[in-house]
Amino acid sequence: MNIIACYSIKGGVGKTALAVNLAYTFRERGHRTLLIDLDPQGASAFYYRVSPADHFELKKGELMGDLLRRNIRESDYPGLDVLPSNLAYRNFDIMLDRLKKSRKQLNRMLRTLRPDYDTVILDCPPNITLLSENVFNAADRILVPVIPTTLSERTLQQLFEFFESKKMPTTKIVPFFSMVQTTKTLHRQLLAELPGKFPAFLQTIIPFTVEIEKMGLFRQPLEVHAPKERAAKCYHDLSNEVLARLK
Repeated sequence: MNIIACYSIKGGVGKTALAVNLAYTFRERGHRTLLIDLDPQGASAFYYRVSPADHFELKKGELMGDLLRRNIRESDYPGLDVLPSNLAYRNFDIMLDRLKKSRKQLNRMLRTLRPDYDTVILDCPPNITLLSENVFNAADRILVPVIPTTLSERTLQQLFEFFESKKMPTTKIVPFFSMVQTTKTLHRQLLAELPGKFPAFLQTIIPFTVEIEKMGLFRQPLEVHAPKERAAKCYHDLSNEVLARLK
């Protein structure tokens, strides 16, 4: 089972659009896929028309893995399930902190799902917390959307520095360009420069398009409501690159 995190320290970079579209393309390739919405905003589950998790509190004697499993919902697409978010996720760090080896609990929980899924995709909140460290430990690859701006470059550098400070393998970090507007001089400049500074960059570039913004209206992945649009093809190509990195 592969675990892929969609993560960025910075918000508003296309992280949820990545998670939603990646989950669908993996499902189309025959992967039994689970999309886990770890962001309290619950946008990933909203895009898949899945209601918020009912109760996210441990019952007496219940394991965290059991708590995750009983909140999983089927999506409209067979082979793709969603674990929706809940406002209680804002207390996720507190729950994890109460457990032994609190930085590796998420990994243990997710591995219990191995018999049921080939791929688990995590839509993560934009911060560095105990939950984030659990994600870093559990994920096989951490996909980081990077808008070609100075602030996005800075937050990517901060992520690498955090991994190095914790002695975690930076090879897990896989950045790619998101929300790109090639009409902007700074975007073109950083498109050329950043892959030299961070060689792990994927080649596929996700453009800034109105079709991605319309996902909230249609509440569907791009390959469903706009399969002929350039952005849909870009996410399809991105998933091919991610699969190659996993191998």
